Amino acid sequence: MPGEKELNVNLFERLDLLDRLERVARKAGCQPVLDEIAFERKLIERKLYQEPPLLSESTDHPETTKI
Repeated sequence: MPGEKELNVNLFERLDLLDRLERVARKAGCQPVLDEIAFERKLIERKLYQEPPLLSESTDHPETTKI
């Protein structure tokens, strides 16, 4: 199972891809695509900045402790 650092790298790469797609969609004036990009970005950022983190070594939150 990937660690938190690897998961974060994956999420940041997805955000980079959305930025590139957004640039093209803006040039083309494609509002439905821009709406979908905004939605996907929101989902990714929710995962990226959630508390507690995706994986935790802490016993404070046993439901998120890595097995």
